[in-house]
Amino acid sequence: MRTPLVLTLTAFALAPAGHGADAAREAGRSFIYVCEDAGAGAYEAFPDVCRLRDGRLLCVFYAGWEHVSLPDEARPNGGRVSGCYSSDEGRTWTSAETIYDGPDDDRDPSVVQLPDGTILCNFFSLRKTGDRKWEGLGSWLVASTDNGKTWSEPRRIAEDYYCSAPIRILSDGTLILGLYRETGDDANGAVTLSKDMGATWSAPIDIDNGGLRLDAETDIIELADGRLYAAQRTRSESMRYAISEDRGKTWSVSKPMGFPGHCPHLHRSPEGVIVCAHRLPNTSLHYSTDECVTWSENVIIDEVGGAYPSMATLKDGSILIVYYEEGAGSSIRARKFRATKEGIQWLEW
Repeated sequence: MRTPLVLTLTAFALAPAGHGADAAREAGRSFIYVCEDAGAGAYEAFPDVCRLRDGRLLCVFYAGWEHVSLPDEARPNGGRVSGCYSSDEGRTWTSAETIYDGPDDDRDPSVVQLPDGTILCNFFSLRKTGDRKWEGLGSWLVASTDNGKTWSEPRRIAEDYYCSAPIRILSDGTLILGLYRETGDDANGAVTLSKDMGATWSAPIDIDNGGLRLDAETDIIELADGRLYAAQRTRSESMRYAISEDRGKTWSVSKPMGFPGHCPHLHRSPEGVIVCAHRLPNTSLHYSTDECVTWSENVIIDEVGGAYPSMATLKDGSILIVYYEEGAGSSIRARKFRATKEGIQWLEW
């Protein structure tokens, strides 16, 4: 569980070290490492990846020393947002760079590049209030207008809502970001909209949870008919979905997707298949060939259980997926596959 207020820590076994596609082949691994140590304490988690206009891939992620890395005397800034770049379609990655490192625990970043070239990285922050205690500071973003060389000061998106998914660009140019919040014993998903390329954001628009607490971690995809589909996390029951027919202004009551999962990430393949990657069981995905009306059986991506997956389409039409391990020394992993109406085909590096 990784909402702003409640966290469950679980340890998983880690694979041997080694970077890049060549190392993966030599070790007989199906995955590569994007980053094993960003220099903040060797705990890397919650990745997100996007394609940049110059052809590179940018993977952003949380870098700290444990699941919640609150500031202390030796490390006064707590966890930070880091990033690695790939110029060869994910086969190798640069050393980690710091994207944002404020005075709090800055975590769960996601990234998108806008049509004008601006890169937006959204995340949320936790402020230390006592020994292993914190308060949430809401969702923020930083921007780069020089292809990631420098980043702006942070701007708040929402004060009492949190983000675990990237900003999505709708076909009419509107930006939409999935959010979630806790209110006492309840929790629900939400969205916020921007009509000015992220300069300002609407007040959060809540999604009716249908009477079931939804940790949500909401992600959004635009369907072929223009409607919006919001996937939302539950604790153990089937994940929930909601539909908007007015570009995110209002939403249907959340209904079961048909399978459990945490931290959903939605991606459309070049063949028109929609993939929903998630945690539980381990790191998994389901796919839909009918615009999210029905979903496939579960497909295991990896036996590690950190997840928080993210996907980007590669130049050959295959899909890169990044995710994390969890546990001491957690690292960012990546695999690649094709998603067609015939199913999922895993590809070797």
